[in-house]
Amino acid sequence: MTRSGNARKDQRGQSEAGVAAIEVVAVALPVMAVCWMIAFFALYTLAHQSVQAAAADAARTASLARTAPEAQSGARATAAMTLVNQDLRCAATDVAVDTAGLLAPAGQPSTVSATVTCHLDPIRLGIPIGQPVTISASMSSPVDTWRSQ
Repeated sequence: MTRSGNARKDQRGQSEAGVAAIEVVAVALPVMAVCWMIAFFALYTLAHQSVQAAAADAARTASLARTAPEAQSGARATAAMTLVNQDLRCAATDVAVDTAGLLAPAGQPSTVSATVTCHLDPIRLGIPIGQPVTISASMSSPVDTWRSQ
């Protein structure tokens, strides 16, 4: 009497050996893909929130400045410091500041806005290859209406 091992046979008498391995692969790959997508979107959301915080801080710093050059340099320094504090390492960072609100006469409401653009290395988002991912955010901050110029 010869035994063929512990392989089960289906109703037609064929062996079901190896079916479990195929089922694991068929289920595991989609589950891993969904987990990777959740991780990617979580990392992207955190990066976007960090860029928004940098833009808000840059706009606030620029709104406190007395001159446009002072606002530009202060906003750039503040945005860079915020991104470092948020542990977001951008491959390149652009900071654009609209300082037209600083020229408004006393008593007239105005705002200063800042746009921070971060070119993020895709490996930081869990993507092993590809072009840098661009994340941008714009924020505004009111200029003190009764400040001295």
